[in-house]
Amino acid sequence: MKDHTNVITAYVGTVMKAWFQYRVDAVLRSLAVFLRESTGVIAIWFALLKFDTLNDWNMQEMLFLFSLLFLTYGVMILFFTGLRDFGWTVRTGGFDRFLLRPRGVLFQLIFVDADWFAAIGHGGLGLVLFIFTAGRVGIHWDAATVLYYMLAVAGGVLIQGAIFLFLATLNIYLLETGSLKEVFYWNARKFAGYPVSIFHKAVQVFMIYVVPFAFVNYFPSQYLLRKPDMQQFPEIFLYLTPFVGVGMYLLAYLFWRYSLRHYKSSGN
Repeated sequence: MKDHTNVITAYVGTVMKAWFQYRVDAVLRSLAVFLRESTGVIAIWFALLKFDTLNDWNMQEMLFLFSLLFLTYGVMILFFTGLRDFGWTVRTGGFDRFLLRPRGVLFQLIFVDADWFAAIGHGGLGLVLFIFTAGRVGIHWDAATVLYYMLAVAGGVLIQGAIFLFLATLNIYLLETGSLKEVFYWNARKFAGYPVSIFHKAVQVFMIYVVPFAFVNYFPSQYLLRKPDMQQFPEIFLYLTPFVGVGMYLLAYLFWRYSLRHYKSSGN
């Protein structure tokens, strides 16, 4: 355990030095990510200035919904940057280096890199939105709700990490999965910025059972806000985010372990 801790500390220290060696550039790039992601929030802001509510969700509640989406991504990308960029690692033959080292392959991929600019930009935006809305949406914050919120964030991180792990594993077979990642992560994530109840039934099925982004922010928000559109869905969904996260990640990990046996180097 101590050996693993020392390796993790060395990895994290090296990665942080690499990302922050040019401090002004690091600040500006993090700010650029923050401002880029803010555009979607600003669009919702102006839309609700005109329409007041979206399926009975007011502006503050919509921003709270966004806060969970950005905050969980900001935490997740600190651990899963290597999986996000895994296709490039396989295509260039760089994955072979990980296989030769005396450490678990997934362990290395998780700690060998971390996109700090995305983490600060997304996570910072999520934190700002949370601070701005947490006291304005009628949530009674006590020990139970704080614990639920922490578990929901952890579950949301694992759900997104599991999606990245599953898509990364497909690179072992397909080499290039950029289009799949666009459909099953980035486009699905765009839907997650809105209450899933406003979408067609087919989209709801996709967001709940196929790529369960609804458990990243919609159902946790519903637990805390109790909006009337929750009547469309089983009440048990309010409590499942941590379990969905753990279950998805275990399934993705088993798929990863099985697929490593079929890896063939692509060369360089």
